[in-house]
Amino acid sequence: MKIVAQITEPIREEMELFESKFYESMSTKVPLLNRITYYIVNRKGKQMRPMFVFLSAKMVNNGQVNERTFRGASVIELIHTASLVHDDVVDDSNKRRGFFSINALWKNKIAVLVGDYLLSKGMLLSVEQGDFDLLRIISVAIREISEGELLQIEKARRLDIDESVYYEIIRQKTATLIAACCSIGVCSVRPESEEVEVFRKFGELCGMAFQIKDDLFDYGEEKIGKPTGIDIKEQKMTLPLIHALNHCTAAEKKWLINSVKNYNKDKKRVKEVISFVKEIGGLDYAHAKMHKFKQEALDLLKGYPDSQYKEALELMVNYVVNRKK
Repeated sequence: MKIVAQITEPIREEMELFESKFYESMSTKVPLLNRITYYIVNRKGKQMRPMFVFLSAKMVNNGQVNERTFRGASVIELIHTASLVHDDVVDDSNKRRGFFSINALWKNKIAVLVGDYLLSKGMLLSVEQGDFDLLRIISVAIREISEGELLQIEKARRLDIDESVYYEIIRQKTATLIAACCSIGVCSVRPESEEVEVFRKFGELCGMAFQIKDDLFDYGEEKIGKPTGIDIKEQKMTLPLIHALNHCTAAEKKWLINSVKNYNKDKKRVKEVISFVKEIGGLDYAHAKMHKFKQEALDLLKGYPDSQYKEALELMVNYVVNRKK
């Protein structure tokens, strides 16, 4: 946790103020909704996405943020939370970060409605304040997240994902939201500047590295809140597996595809798949690609003067690839 404390130090005051503003943005006159949103707020994660918003804004604007920055961070967190609530329904998941999911406690119907509510609150927060430039950025992200999820589902059925399709899926599913965080942060303080696009690309590269790191967790032994081999059980085509399929014999490929399609619930078979992917260099290949995305992200920051915000963003990029969960 020490590294996270270092990252948040330059934005500590903003993050504390954000907490209250975010909770306020979810308030409603419906008691049931208030109980559920209170439950959500008190079980939040590290809040990496608002951190990206504030650090990006402060880096390009001499350490200053404004009300638009706070609204942008709140919109991002509302949209992200809505997507997590909906994901748990789609995946029939009963746990989120070690706690019961909304659908586990209040059933699917209420969970879907809560997700819809959070999504609409995010949209309205931008509309009511006239932040149409920020709304455009987040709307594109929402569209891409949905497209990425559906593309993954479509491809998983046939297990025919090549590397380029995989990158497009993770760009849309994961990287687009982190890209939106960084571009919204900059846009909130320096609208229409060239830096909006620079930081969008920076966030996208961070997001690509972040997702490949998640893929690698599936092959590790560390306890990370997600069982080892779960991506294989869910027939998700991750980068290590794609590399293995592209670098094995026809017989091995047939065995791999058959294992993922028909034996994904067989613990022994899943372990054999994990061992095979490791032996053929799938993990090493994914590690190399992850570090390539990380380095490209860091290179985008090189032209900016040194500051505590730049240092924190560099720490954030390194944290993305070195985290243990």
